[in-house]
Amino acid sequence: MKRDDEAIAWLDGEIVPAREARIPILDHGFLFGDGVFEGIRVTSAGIFRLEDHMKRLETAGRAVGIEPIGGFAQVREVACETTRAWGPRAGYLRLIVTRGVGALGIDPATCPEPRVVCIAAGPAELSPDKEARGLDMITSSLRRPAGDVLDPRVKSLNYLNNVLAKREATHRGADDAVVLNSLGLIAEASATNLFVIQGNRLETPPVSDGALEGLTRRTVLEIGHDLGFEVAARSLGRFDLYAADAVFLTGTRAGLIPVGSLDGSLISQDARSRVREIQATFETRQLELSVPVH
Repeated sequence: MKRDDEAIAWLDGEIVPAREARIPILDHGFLFGDGVFEGIRVTSAGIFRLEDHMKRLETAGRAVGIEPIGGFAQVREVACETTRAWGPRAGYLRLIVTRGVGALGIDPATCPEPRVVCIAAGPAELSPDKEARGLDMITSSLRRPAGDVLDPRVKSLNYLNNVLAKREATHRGADDAVVLNSLGLIAEASATNLFVIQGNRLETPPVSDGALEGLTRRTVLEIGHDLGFEVAARSLGRFDLYAADAVFLTGTRAGLIPVGSLDGSLISQDARSRVREIQATFETRQLELSVPVH
């Protein structure tokens, strides 16, 4: 269960309860999903991989032509201020930069001032049953758009492809969906990266197949190398999940999540102890990579 009832938000220089935050309806982030964002892990030690997140957000902003007033250094301070208000505890930031208020049409030139919003909420919690058995997943009938349509490295506010994949999973009685690209290769889950362990190999789909260049993903790849895995980003198909000794997902808010089945067929749990080893190392590493802000 996600504890969103205690969420707070930074908006127009003030910290308010997230449920009370309001933005104008002519904001192009609301109208068209015109904006970029970062999902950022908060720990008791500070903000996880803050500089990496800010670099990714600034690059995405440059890619879509959004430059906030005061630059991204000011956006970084918004993230820090929100975290200080949240307190020294585990949480999740949603740092958003929209195109801002403009005309009802799509022309971004009518938006003179981008809007910055930052939300802080609790981490996602996996039920004990799902922690033990793993998630039940389906293969989505949708496909991840190719990089020449929208580069997956841009975390844009238009998440409709992800939303519809999650909706399909829910309607089919599953927890989440594996999303394929136009070639039938795995991109990721609806909103998380995917990993397989087979023998001593730790593998995840490459960005070129549609995967987000996730920072939890990057950290797990680093941990895998430290633990002696043969680490690789390579193309994976559905068969690779059935052939794996373990499959798990990684995401900023959720952390590491085991997968128990795909399309009604069980996924092996033979390497579950190795997943727990990675997870335990991640719990320590996230504190070491957190930037103090308090």
